[in-house]
Amino acid sequence: MSQSETKPFDYIIHNVNIATLSEQYASDDNPYGVIESGMVGVTGGVITYLGDYDTEVNSKETIDAQGQWLTPGLIDCHTHLVYGGNRANEFEMRLNGVAYEEIAKAGGGIISSVKATREATEEELFQSAAKRLESFIDEGVTTIEIKSGYGLDTENEIKMLKVAKRLEQEFPIRISTTFLGAHALPPEFKDNSDGYIDLVCNDMIPKIAEQGLADCVDAFCENIGFTYEQTERVFKAAQQHGLKVKLHAEQLSDQSGAGLAADYNALSADHLEYLSQDSIDKMANSGTVAVLLPGAFYFLRETKLPPMDELRQAGVPIAVASDSNPGTSPAQSLLLMLNMACTLFRMTPLEALQGVTINAAKALGLEDKVGSIEVGKKAELALWDIEHPNQLSYQLGGNNLVRVF
Repeated sequence: MSQSETKPFDYIIHNVNIATLSEQYASDDNPYGVIESGMVGVTGGVITYLGDYDTEVNSKETIDAQGQWLTPGLIDCHTHLVYGGNRANEFEMRLNGVAYEEIAKAGGGIISSVKATREATEEELFQSAAKRLESFIDEGVTTIEIKSGYGLDTENEIKMLKVAKRLEQEFPIRISTTFLGAHALPPEFKDNSDGYIDLVCNDMIPKIAEQGLADCVDAFCENIGFTYEQTERVFKAAQQHGLKVKLHAEQLSDQSGAGLAADYNALSADHLEYLSQDSIDKMANSGTVAVLLPGAFYFLRETKLPPMDELRQAGVPIAVASDSNPGTSPAQSLLLMLNMACTLFRMTPLEALQGVTINAAKALGLEDKVGSIEVGKKAELALWDIEHPNQLSYQLGGNNLVRVF
């Protein structure tokens, strides 16, 4: 082991079953890429050794995992974690028979969260989001994406993104920030959607890019959101300012948004219940990840499934995320999403786990850094007291996390 001869590891984890989720180690007989009773060596926060245990190893700290399981840290690649208030009243309305689209058109839905978010101070938003973030950290999530989209004006969108940046500074987690100004029409632009898109493209995106507050730009392309043409304007503005794009697409109807996203080499297209074969083919060609959101599917009692077999056959990478938000998926458990992905979307436990590790990393453009256990990647790892990684998808409730590295 050349590493140990020249420089000691900061720490090693040995006597551990490693689910690498890496193509380098995976095979038909070993789909999780498991290294049994192996060892991971870490130096400077990076994995510098992976393989059999070396009794002569030189390390500052040695951790005996006692046969437990190590996976990549979990990744939630689609959340709306920063917001004011809640929408429990709308939950009750839907259960009394009012459709989501009706609630939205009547000034509820996203707009009610906009009002609460605008009224909240930056500190109030930080404190409420921090509680939600801790729930994810406690389940082994080491990377999370947070979108804006409840400010819907320049000042409040910036406020939300600043909160997300502060969360990363104060908590042990990697946060990817996404600007979602094109989420809904604010009240002051009620009959002027093109005018609002002008504001998003000409004022919000330039200022947010200049301040380095967002990694990506997102939009809601839908019959209650923004049109194909308006979404394309947002994508063009994002690209002009060096920002990658992603899209809420085909959740309630087929607007061909996922195909448009693929045309702009989007990192991901998300939701996708009404996804067409043409858009699937475009996503396959561009490498755009399909992010499935079983929490929203469940919470809205949707009945149209995403086209799972077609996505698989086309070889589109499939990720799974919580869509944690106040209106349609008030979820604070990515582990629960693993089970929902299997039970609702008929994903296998392996597909679901890949969906919150390597494929979620791809959906954030971070696959070179995180998402699998390989030499050269960041040592962002989760240790579990389980008998096999499939237990993470199987179990409803409970938390078998031992510790996070």
